[in-house]
Amino acid sequence: MPTDLPPTIAVSVSDETVITLTGAWVVNALAHGDRLATLQAQLATLSAGSDAQWDLRQLSNLDHIGAQTLWRAWGKRRPPSLIMQPSHEGIFERLAIVSAMPLPITPKPRLTRTMLLGNRVLGFFHHLFSFIALLGQLMLDVWRFIRHPMKGPWKEISANIYRMGAQALGITALVGILIGIVLSYLSAQQLRAFGGDLYIVNLLGMSIIRELGPMLAAILVAGRSGSAITAQLGVMRVTEELDAMRVMGIPHGFRLIMPKVLALIIAMPLLIIWTDIMALIGGMISAEALLGMSPAFFIYKLPEAVPLLNFWIGLGKGASFGLLIALIACHFGLRIEPNTESLGRGTNSAVVTAITVVIIADALFAIMFSKAGY
Repeated sequence: MPTDLPPTIAVSVSDETVITLTGAWVVNALAHGDRLATLQAQLATLSAGSDAQWDLRQLSNLDHIGAQTLWRAWGKRRPPSLIMQPSHEGIFERLAIVSAMPLPITPKPRLTRTMLLGNRVLGFFHHLFSFIALLGQLMLDVWRFIRHPMKGPWKEISANIYRMGAQALGITALVGILIGIVLSYLSAQQLRAFGGDLYIVNLLGMSIIRELGPMLAAILVAGRSGSAITAQLGVMRVTEELDAMRVMGIPHGFRLIMPKVLALIIAMPLLIIWTDIMALIGGMISAEALLGMSPAFFIYKLPEAVPLLNFWIGLGKGASFGLLIALIACHFGLRIEPNTESLGRGTNSAVVTAITVVIIADALFAIMFSKAGY
């Protein structure tokens, strides 16, 4: 019998109804046009409340898709009267076994508030342990770098300083000037009402050099460079570059983590100096426009109004913020799973955590140096 005949259904009625299937009931034949939908409609009509005899001996070919189509039309059980070729018995026996198997039911665990709180606490300590381990590995890598400086990753450090420092000069300058103008404008309104125009130098100098400059630069770097570090390490995880480096014996810490951390420790104080200068320039512009204070007088009064210790405190904050931002970004980058969803979630968590930690660290600095620099 030819094997390329289309699947058909024939019904004959004499003493009993006989439903005869002919042709090739295989996936290629069933998928032609709307043939499958038509046959399923016919099978549903013939199977509904019928005790007819089913004759499958005329089938030229039958695969699992065709057998499953018949099995679903029969209500996942054999009809009372079924005749078929012996070679087709095995397919329906397997379908009967599978239909009799119970579906696996995995009840969704209900988490109470206590369990959710416990999961968050355990997750926090897991992150803390991983962060401390990363910090310890960084100290070992730095010691190795000090002992053998000629074998250090100088090119990586230089490239990271350029990307995190030099390429961030534009955005930090813009934000610094705008913040200086806004702060000077608001301060000038209040000082002029009380006749304290000269104190605008003290107010701008202390707030920008000691607090706003380091904080603004740290937040911008956390959003710009911190996210870039996390995304870079995450992409390397997704593309299995980190696994390839491990197979080749290249240490992640010495070649990836340490250059980024050292580069950001070096770049952050320089960015803070740049941000301070731009913010003070913005403050001078606004002070001259509102109070008539010349830039020369502003620069002359600045060293007297702001002790030099405040400048060093700001630079110390910058180095500390750079260390924290780089470590947090690398920590979340190494924890990213090899999928795109985890990459986006990890980058977002890295930026939010870095900014939060920077603000907490700035508060600690303010408490520790509350009596210094005044």
